[in-house]
Amino acid sequence: MTEEEFENLVLESFEELPEKIRKTIKNVAIVVEKKPTEEQLKKTGIKYGGFLLGLFEGIPQTQWGKGFGMNLPDKITIFQESIENFAKNPEDIKKFVRNVVWHEVAHYFGFEEKEARKLEKKWR
Repeated sequence: MTEEEFENLVLESFEELPEKIRKTIKNVAIVVEKKPTEEQLKKTGIKYGGFLLGLFEGIPQTQWGKGFGMNLPDKITIFQESIENFAKNPEDIKKFVRNVVWHEVAHYFGFEEKEARKLEKKWR
C-alpha cells in the first residue's frame, strides 16, 4: 500500500470517530511513520524488533491544567509497516488502522492501556 493510501485510511478512521469526540480533540497532530524509532520503542518498554502499531505522545486531557498553555501539540503516530506486517490483506489493514487510531485517541483522553483495550472491544 502506498503511503498516501495509508494516510487516507488514517484520515477516514479519524473521521469515523463520533462527532462529539472529534470536536473535543484539540492541539494534536496525527502522523504516519513507516516504523517506530528506537527512542519510541524505549519509551514504551518495547524491545528493538518488537511491534508498536501506534503511539500517543503528549499530555492526556485528564492531566491538562494551568500552566500547560505553551506546550507543543500532542502527537499520535500510526506506524504503517508495523500494521502491514500484522495484516493479511487490505481489508485487515483498514481494520487495524481504525482500531489503532481509536486506541491512541483513547490515550489522548487519558485512558490507560487496559481501559483503551476495553474501549476497542466496544468499538468493533
